[in-house]
Amino acid sequence: MVDQSGLTGRYDFTLNFTPDAAMAALLGGPPPPAGDNPDAAPDLFAAFQQQLGLKLEPAKAPVDVMVIDKVERPSEN
Repeated sequence: MVDQSGLTGRYDFTLNFTPDAAMAALLGGPPPPAGDNPDAAPDLFAAFQQQLGLKLEPAKAPVDVMVIDKVERPSEN
């Protein structure tokens, strides 16, 4: 995720959303219930827009990446 909002500072907020099946698996939780529940929280993209007024858009942008090829325990001295 690349921040292009122009907002500065730190913010503390609570975002209520329903994870999709892939996100639920990544988070280790149960998959979302099947069916259309009108009381269910919105998906992540809709939650950002409805609750925070921010829109998530797919885009390509350069980002810094650090690659770790190998990790070893330090030797005992």
